[in-house]
Amino acid sequence: RLVERGVVVAVASGSSPSVIDLMLRSSGLDELFRLRVSASEVSRGKPEPDVFLETARRAQVDPASCLVIEDSRHGVAAAHAAGMTCIALPAAGTDDMGDFASADIIVDGGAAALDPDVVLCRYVWTSS
Repeated sequence: RLVERGVVVAVASGSSPSVIDLMLRSSGLDELFRLRVSASEVSRGKPEPDVFLETARRAQVDPASCLVIEDSRHGVAAAHAAGMTCIALPAAGTDDMGDFASADIIVDGGAAALDPDVVLCRYVWTSS
């Protein structure tokens, strides 16, 4: 639905390029996420903001206009350091939510509990 609205979607991951490609192919999402940046392509990995900033640079967008959906503490810290809006998806049963506190929204229960309509209605900036 994001791609249909003209939103650039990307993967900015601490995983290697081969793992990113494998995961996207196996999930059937490889055609949607054409922009992929691995932490192996930047100087510093998460919690440093480098992978997110490089992704924004390649997408030719201002980091402040980016929305990060992140499931790790280091990723939330990196998004915050990059000046990006962040939705945190801590895994169900996570006891200590303190490390996710810098996120703009914390979705208790992780990705399964995320309402995509909230993202579309509240956080999506389109190119039009």
